[in-house]
Amino acid sequence: MSNQPQFPVYIPSKGRWDNCTTPDSLIKDNVPFHIVVEPQEAEQYAARFGYERLKILPFGNLGEGITPVRNWCWEDSIERGFKRHWQIDDNVSKFKRLHKGKRIGIHGGIALKVIEDFTERYTNIGMSGMNYGTFVGLAAGSGNLPPFYLNTHVYSCCLIDNKMPFRYRGKYNEDTDMNLQILMNDLCLVAFNAICQDKAGTMVMKGGNTQLLYQGDGRLEMARFLERAWPYVVSTGRRYNRPQHVVKNNWRQFDTQLIRRTDIDWEAITDNVYDIKLKQVKEIKSNVIKKILEEEADNG
Repeated sequence: MSNQPQFPVYIPSKGRWDNCTTPDSLIKDNVPFHIVVEPQEAEQYAARFGYERLKILPFGNLGEGITPVRNWCWEDSIERGFKRHWQIDDNVSKFKRLHKGKRIGIHGGIALKVIEDFTERYTNIGMSGMNYGTFVGLAAGSGNLPPFYLNTHVYSCCLIDNKMPFRYRGKYNEDTDMNLQILMNDLCLVAFNAICQDKAGTMVMKGGNTQLLYQGDGRLEMARFLERAWPYVVSTGRRYNRPQHVVKNNWRQFDTQLIRRTDIDWEAITDNVYDIKLKQVKEIKSNVIKKILEEEADNG
């Protein structure tokens, strides 16, 4: 069985040719992808990653944030004949799996394929993806973290169903708006905890939309955009000492359940179909990780 994704991977990027971490992570694992760049920056990105890994947009500097780029990726994947596609932010540094309460690095291709295989088993998943490793780590200590959250936000590493009739909208918070479009149309979101991503925080890295959208009153405008679009679902509040949109009831009002495909032999599905083995790649300082590695070795 292949341990590579079956759907195309798009990495939209702007102004980060010298600090673009997601491609580095995927190159290390030989995972195919395309960085989606504006024409005026193609030469800089090609110097580092090669033209063969680029998809050059037919537009640049529109001043509309990432929304036109996301929709272009969507249409490109349809033209290439795919039923789904990945969009991954350019500042993801690692992919990890949750194993015995610890987040351990995992091959990027396997991480994406696990989510693809799960998603393909259901008929009503509009988008699936990975939770942030930081949040998974904080929650894992409770001992009852589920393998995924159903119908809560999916950001930054997203597997998108191409047949959905809607598209990304607006200059601000296009990802949350897309999540809400999906949920309000009785489709599901699946945010994996078992497979998670390590990603730089918003406004931490230069480039992207940091200067264009987030400075000044940008945060407040972003929150108010969502409140205007979804007045009965979203309000504007403050979190982390800054303006922030707040989805009412912390997303819990969305209760659409997953619908299984009926043409699958569900009894034949096992958890031992991926080539996932622990391998030490650097010095281990954590005694817990050392013990996990020893136990895995003893079990063959």
